[in-house]
Amino acid sequence: MKRHASAVWSGDLKSGKGRLSTQSGVLDGNNYGFKTRFEDEAGTNPEELLGASHAGCYAMALSMILGQKGLTADVINAKAVVTLDEVEGGFAVTRSALTVRAKVPGASEDDFREAAEAAKTGCPISKALDIEITLDAALED
Repeated sequence: MKRHASAVWSGDLKSGKGRLSTQSGVLDGNNYGFKTRFEDEAGTNPEELLGASHAGCYAMALSMILGQKGLTADVINAKAVVTLDEVEGGFAVTRSALTVRAKVPGASEDDFREAAEAAKTGCPISKALDIEITLDAALED
């Protein structure tokens, strides 16, 4: 399976503008730029999109692993906070902090924790990231 996305950038770093598009059309010429990435201007940025990818991948992996245990979640709420730090030589994404809250009828705390940890290391986006990944996971009633 292959998926693609594209970016078009015009201008210098601070005043230039970019557009992001995805194969599915979910993003279709969406604007991004320095101010959406490093300041508070409305719009998207690469780190936000990486966080969405990580949270989405994680939630699906957790659902799969729970299913292998005979469990089905009513809801899995996953969030990934991606950190961009200034490091020697420029900027780098240094960590992704996953938080998950889930309602899983019949799941014990141990079963859920085991599945949550397995999803953290097993989801394809986690595998692609060479950064620190943390997890805060809890079952809800």
